[in-house]
Amino acid sequence: MKKLTGLYILLFITVVFAAGCGSGAQAAMAVPMQTAEIQVQQEKTKTDEITEYKELLSSMQPSSTLDQINHEKLPLSSISSEEQFFVGPYSEVEGVLTFRGTPFRDSAAWGKAGLQQKRLEQAWAFNTSFRSFGGGGGWTGQPAIVKWPEQVRQIMNIKDKFKEMKDFTEVVFASLDGKIYFFELTSGEQTRAPIDIKNTIKGSAAVDPRGYPLLYVGQGLNESGKIGYRIFSLIDSTQLCFISGVDSFAFRSWGAFDGAPLINKDSDTMVLGGENGLLYKVKLNTQFDPEQGIISAAPDITKYRYKIKGNPHQGIENSVAIYKDIIYFADNGGSIQAVNLNSLQPLWTAPKTDDTDATIAIKVENGIPYLYTGCEVDKQGSKGISTIRKIHGLTGEVIGAGAFPCQSILGESPVNGGLLASPVIGKNALEDTVIFTLARYEKLYKGLMIALNSENGQELWRWEMPNYSWSSPVDVYDEAGNGYIIQGDSIGNLHLLDGKTGSVLHSLKLNGNIESSPAVFNDYLVIATRGGTIYGIKIK
Repeated sequence: MKKLTGLYILLFITVVFAAGCGSGAQAAMAVPMQTAEIQVQQEKTKTDEITEYKELLSSMQPSSTLDQINHEKLPLSSISSEEQFFVGPYSEVEGVLTFRGTPFRDSAAWGKAGLQQKRLEQAWAFNTSFRSFGGGGGWTGQPAIVKWPEQVRQIMNIKDKFKEMKDFTEVVFASLDGKIYFFELTSGEQTRAPIDIKNTIKGSAAVDPRGYPLLYVGQGLNESGKIGYRIFSLIDSTQLCFISGVDSFAFRSWGAFDGAPLINKDSDTMVLGGENGLLYKVKLNTQFDPEQGIISAAPDITKYRYKIKGNPHQGIENSVAIYKDIIYFADNGGSIQAVNLNSLQPLWTAPKTDDTDATIAIKVENGIPYLYTGCEVDKQGSKGISTIRKIHGLTGEVIGAGAFPCQSILGESPVNGGLLASPVIGKNALEDTVIFTLARYEKLYKGLMIALNSENGQELWRWEMPNYSWSSPVDVYDEAGNGYIIQGDSIGNLHLLDGKTGSVLHSLKLNGNIESSPAVFNDYLVIATRGGTIYGIKIK
């Protein structure tokens, strides 16, 4: 087993109660109705899964030992004695509710698509306004798509016609123009008035996986004197909580949030990374009474900060991934960490590469979680190597790596190459496949999509893209389990590929650079461009 030398983490943990966050009227917690037998069986299954996991974890030796990690907690009482895990389905409602859909960050699609014609067709389009950073959507810019429960639908401030729509499914898109827009999935009709935070949003909005009417959204630029993370009630669009990104506890003063959170529906906890270099564990203390139409949140916030020897760069731009009780994230210096969700103790670090903003994806193989990740060309200069890696999720051992020459534009308006798109973890007929999309491969305006066998790293196919992409590809499947990939590019092409061969089956031209990442619900895809337009696309 390889050991990592010269890596030291200085760890601090603090807790803030309520953190200046407002809350609405207090109400009784509502629990989705289930039969007693189902609840008992689900709890038994979760307990067995956790027991097996603990036994496996105890047999593993992390590749960086604890004596290489200096850490402390401030204060000691800040960590709750409540033990929590992410087990079972992430969501209690249908949809794609956070960036890449699950704690494994492996699924931006819900349901199946027909794909008889193997074509993409525009269903609707909506033009946003513009701010200093533009309009439409930027990186990562994935919409949330949610099919609301009947009871919740009736108490929200959506138009009356949608309260009566049986299969009403709502698209939530956070735009570069600082507004959060709401659309009916199939028609693109606005379902309610936008929420305007008056600051550019570059990341992806998230919706509560319990089906609670809660919206979570970050901020990309400070254009109003405040920068941070917000939680809104979707009953009346009021702001329930603001977490300031400018924090004296952080080692970095930049307070943006590009990453999307994960919400533990069992423990009422949010996990989130900030560009200030802090990892947040937030007890939401949510209270929701659907009968009265009241929801509130009064968060208790625990914050983790760190320093790694040899890596002076702070900032978590990717969305944290979680396996059971292990949080995984990368930073602007290219270090990757595993941190225990319950204790907020670091478990291991992997050797740094270069700035790593693409969200890590997890694939469980033979009972072991493996991380698929890669870096940009940033600190290396205008030319360098984008390194993609497969990492053992319990030990931090690098199982395999690949090096790809990529380029970047430096200066006052840098545009990086390398891996900015999150990888695809194949399913069904693509079960043995992982797919990476690299920007500015070999030349400034080219890209590369490469499919690898997840077990042995063998190249399955590659597509040398005429135009590069930051947009994350999405895998969709037909009823037979055949897999297809949809990929946007920097000149506005949206491509449909055969997931087995990499053949381009159809392309649809949109009106600008596609930096944002798509989300799919059955046979509808939603994506935005830097040209200021949000599109609904029918997968035919």
